[in-house]
This record gives sequence, C-alpha cells and structure tokens, in this order.
Amino acid sequence: MIACMKVCLGGTFDPLHKGHKTLLRKAFEVAGSDGSVFIGLTSDILAKHKGTHTSFDQRKKTIEYFIKEINTEIPVTIQPLYDIYGPAIDGDFDAIVVSPETQQTAEEINQKRTNLEKKPLQIILIPFVLADDKKPISSTRIRNREIDECGMVRVKE
Repeated sequence: MIACMKVCLGGTFDPLHKGHKTLLRKAFEVAGSDGSVFIGLTSDILAKHKGTHTSFDQRKKTIEYFIKEINTEIPVTIQPLYDIYGPAIDGDFDAIVVSPETQQTAEEINQKRTNLEKKPLQIILIPFVLADDKKPISSTRIRNREIDECGMVRVKE
C-alpha cells in the first residue's frame, strides 16, 4: 500500500452507522500518515431524495465528531455533493473507498476519468457490515426501525 494516498469517498451518512464508520476508518487507513481524505457529503437537495431530513451541517458535524473520536491527524476535507460523482471525476485522487452498494458508481467514475485521460482511481471495496440478523446495516433499515446504528435487531413492540 502506498504511504501517501489522496483518498475520496462519498455518501449521505444519515444516520452515521457502523457500516459508515467502517468505510471512514478504511479511508483513513488507506490514506496513510501522509495522505489525505476527501469526504463528499450529499447536499441537502440530494439527501431529501434519499429520505433524509437531517441537514448537511448536522451530518457534517456528526462526521467531524467521529473523526475526532478515532483520533486521526490526517487532513480531511468535507464538501457537499450535488451529484453522485462530485469531484472524483476530475479531482486529484488516488483511490476511492466504496461499499458494494456504490461500487458501480466508482466504476462509472473510472470510465469518465479514462475518457478525460486521467488515471483511474484504485477502488477499495469494503464488504457490507452485517447486522445481527446477517443482513446489511443500512440507513433505510435504521429509519424503518428494523435495527439500530450498531446493527442490533430491534424488538418489535
């Protein structure tokens, strides 16, 4: 692994759950001590299409708090995404960290980068983090009150 990588990833991160935290940790791990991480956070407009009502600023603060919690000194930039690609198409990045849910988008980004004669990004695929019921943890499942942010199955009332 290269010691100094410019890594990007993106998402809505609402609520910030165990799967998101795994994705973020991996981005910082891949970046290495001299690298950097760019987090594209869906804008309020895009987030509403995903059923999210938490504001960009609130979601950004939650991510910043988590980054402080993992105690990393790696430079991080969090900026809004206004489309699914953000700056990954023409930005100066070495790698993109994705889940199986977003792998296809990363492949589309690489195709667009190739068309622009830019080097493709290394795609770092993180497997789904599973809940207690062995199904993937997802924000939709959390919003539907099937599981909590840690993947614990909620007891039906």
